[in-house]
Amino acid sequence: MLACGAVPALAADTDSSVMYRCPGNDYKNTISAKEAEKLGCKRIEGAPVTVIQMTKPRPSTATAASGGARVDPVAQRARDTDARRILEGELRAEEEKLAIMQKEFNNGQPERQGDEKNFQKYLDRVSDMRAAIARKQTDIAALQREIKKLPPPLPQ
Repeated sequence: MLACGAVPALAADTDSSVMYRCPGNDYKNTISAKEAEKLGCKRIEGAPVTVIQMTKPRPSTATAASGGARVDPVAQRARDTDARRILEGELRAEEEKLAIMQKEFNNGQPERQGDEKNFQKYLDRVSDMRAAIARKQTDIAALQREIKKLPPPLPQ
């Protein structure tokens, strides 16, 4: 697998201590400078990042009196089945994208493009490709974890 060799490159391309403010007040610290530029994000210099821990909401008196709202098991099973179907569809799509990316990457030796007469430009593209593959692998692992959290499907 490519994950072992891609992780150091990912760490080099993204610095988690750098924060970017993207359009729509979306704050990110997991993207590279090039990605931030493409998305129209602005680098935040020296601004401390505050994480606020949310408290659990108190149950309403009606819910508390009834012992908590119960979801019909049939309805919950249907929701779980829908969630599994959606997540598995996303997983297949992400795996297909990863396969295409890995094919283009060609084990670290992608074909040079016409505008890459400067070898550094080529190396930058290879580095970006390596980082994108590592992110895609992380996304796939997250989808797989979410699918594992769901109850197993009913036998047909």
